Amino acid sequence: MAKTAVIGAGSWGIALAKLLHANGHEVMVWSIMEEEVAMLREKHEHVSKLPGVKLPEEITFTTDLKEAITGKEFLILAVPSVFTRSTAKNMAEFVTKGQIIVCVAKGIEEQTLMTISEVVEQEIPCADVAVMCGPSHAEEVGIGLPTTVVAGAKSRETAEKIQDLFMNEVFRVYTSPDMLGMELGGSLKNVIALAAGMADGLGYGDNTKAALITRGISEITGLAVQMGAKVETLYGLTGIGDLIVTCASRHSRNRKAGMLIGQGYTMKQATDEVQMVVEGIYSAKAALALAEKYQVELPIIEEVNRVLFEDKPAKEAVKDLMVREKRVENHNLTWD
Repeated sequence: MAKTAVIGAGSWGIALAKLLHANGHEVMVWSIMEEEVAMLREKHEHVSKLPGVKLPEEITFTTDLKEAITGKEFLILAVPSVFTRSTAKNMAEFVTKGQIIVCVAKGIEEQTLMTISEVVEQEIPCADVAVMCGPSHAEEVGIGLPTTVVAGAKSRETAEKIQDLFMNEVFRVYTSPDMLGMELGGSLKNVIALAAGMADGLGYGDNTKAALITRGISEITGLAVQMGAKVETLYGLTGIGDLIVTCASRHSRNRKAGMLIGQGYTMKQATDEVQMVVEGIYSAKAALALAEKYQVELPIIEEVNRVLFEDKPAKEAVKDLMVREKRVENHNLTWD
């Protein structure tokens, strides 16, 4: 049995807390919001973010960050990406050398263009920082539907520790050394999912969705490889796998926000309606900045930014993508 703390009581943090308990581990969940902790203690259910998923009585809840961190072998950092740096700053004084922090949020910091694990490493240099991601909606993990993810770390030993911590008969965990590729795939797919949602909101069909997913992974891979990630990662669970589920699932908040925008909502109206953090909106500008830095063309992501931040109609964005200059599909393929 391992002593664990889940830092962040959103839907994903709660689903992982339940999973860790099912695996026989000691689990404490931290939230900055006193009313959220009070509700979890009373109901043992997150009634707004993960309704219907009952939590065992043995899981404890706290607003005391020191209490949550002290003496724990694993810290599961599950706050939304926009709150990662501020939370990590507050955690730093309590984390001891070698404590494993597993980052499970997805995003790129807009101001610095750093991945989530890079932000945490900067704020808590004594920690052993790792990541876990893949096609894994909290709504399905919370009720025990079969799911596969990847644990990434700088050492095989740490990755395998995380694999052992989480893996069971309904939650399969692979390992990888390519943390950069995993995080870029997990972050940028949210931007493509916004585009997929916009297409749904416009009433477009399966052909459009397939095109966005396929060309989307091409864009993500092009940038990630240019930044030093491995192409194999982007063709795996944390690349194409995560992209498919986020573009197609009814659980996807990014797809839902995009769908509302496609129906004519403004970005603010869409995010207010979703009532959860829409990570793709925060990653969109960062993705565009990375494209400029590494001189990579990302036409879908460029159009998403125009729709989000320049009030360009989604229908016009799709048209402009369709009438771009003619291209070959893959420059690595040639005629004899």
